[in-house]
Amino acid sequence: MLTGHALMVGDMGRTELATSAEAGARALFTSAQRLAVLPDHIEVFPGAFAGLVCGRGLRGKPSSTIGFERRFNRAFAISDREAFVTLMLRDVPPRPPNADLIRRANLGIEEHALARTSR
Repeated sequence: MLTGHALMVGDMGRTELATSAEAGARALFTSAQRLAVLPDHIEVFPGAFAGLVCGRGLRGKPSSTIGFERRFNRAFAISDREAFVTLMLRDVPPRPPNADLIRRANLGIEEHALARTSR
């Protein structure tokens, strides 16, 4: 399963970079619940596996399984929406440099935003 920046190895993805942290956490909880019904043997390949830019407790491994994450990933193990949101709003890493610029470029608001900063 390609999980993008939702389910990572050791944590869930960041919730505040594309929207408000709380709205992002609520949306991420919905995604986590969809993944949580998968069998333990399903392999997980996240969009990133290391660095604070993508998550808080990433393990530095490129893959995992649903069963391993269900057992050892504290965020993925939470089945209560409010408890999940509370956890995701705690200990949020600093925003990466250029996060707003990258978001605008991804949305097509500023077509050449990244090109200008790389000069």
